Amino acid sequence: MIKSKKSKLQDWIFVLVCILLSVICLVPMLNLLARSLSASEALVKREVYLWPKGFNLDAYAMVLGDMKYIRSFIWTAFLTVICTLVSLAMTTLCAYPLIFPNLRGRGIINIFITITMFFNAGTIPNYLLMKSLNLLDSPLVLIIPSCLSVYNMIIMRSFFYGIPDSYREAAEIDGASYVKILWKVYLPLSKPVLATLALFYAVGRWNGYSDALMYVNDSKLFPLQLLLYNVLNSINSVEVATLEGFSSPGLSESLKAAIVMFSTIPILMIYPGLQKYFIHGVTLGGVKE
Repeated sequence: MIKSKKSKLQDWIFVLVCILLSVICLVPMLNLLARSLSASEALVKREVYLWPKGFNLDAYAMVLGDMKYIRSFIWTAFLTVICTLVSLAMTTLCAYPLIFPNLRGRGIINIFITITMFFNAGTIPNYLLMKSLNLLDSPLVLIIPSCLSVYNMIIMRSFFYGIPDSYREAAEIDGASYVKILWKVYLPLSKPVLATLALFYAVGRWNGYSDALMYVNDSKLFPLQLLLYNVLNSINSVEVATLEGFSSPGLSESLKAAIVMFSTIPILMIYPGLQKYFIHGVTLGGVKE
C-alpha cells in the first residue's frame, strides 16, 4: 500500500506528538533521579536539572542502610502480591457467573453492583465498620476493603462476553462443570485481561497509603508509601530533620528524591514483563467462530 504525502505527514506528526508526550512524562523522573544522585552543594545552588552534578550515592546509602525502609519494602511487596491474587480471584468469581443468560436475577445483581460505583458510605462510616469488624490494626484491613473493584469486574465481564459461546458449549457437551469451564476455557484465554487487571490492582496497592493512614496505628504494618509519607513530612520539618541528622538542606533534598525513586522504580519494573500480554490482547480479538 502506497501512502500519499498527506498520510505520511500525518504519520510523522503523530510520531512527533507521541515523542513529545513521552519526553514530558520522563522529564520529572529524570529530574528526580538526577537530584537523588547529586551532591548537596549542587542542590543548594539549584544547579541540578536532568543530569546529576557531583555524583554520589550518599542518599541511597542512607535509605538502604536503614532497616525500617527495607522491612517496609518487603512487607509492601508481600502485601501487594497477596492483594493482587485475592483481588483477581474475587473479580473473576464475580464476573464469571454474570455472563450466563440463565442466571436468575442477573439484571438486579448488575444494578446493585453498578450502584456501588456511584455511591460511597464515606470515611467515617467505613472507619466505624472496620472497627465493628475488629479489623483495625490488622493486615486484613489492608486487603479486604479493596479486594474488589467494580470497574475492573466490568472489564473482566466484558472480556468474558467476547469469548465465543461455542467454546463453552463444546465443554458443556463434554460434561465439564462450570468450575472446570472457567479453569480450562475462560482463564487460559483471559491472560491479557488478567495481566492488565493485575497491574491495576498491584499499582493501586503499592501506591496506596490512605487506608493505612486511617485504619493502622502499628508502625510494623505501615506500607512503604505511608512510611515515606511520614518520613518526607519529617524531613520538611527543620527541627526533626536536625534530630535525624538531615540538617543539611542539600542532603534533605537529595534524600527526598532518593526515597521517591526507591518507592517508584520497583513498580515500574513490572510493565516490561506484562507488555506481551497487552499485545496478545489486541490480537485475541481476531478469533472468530
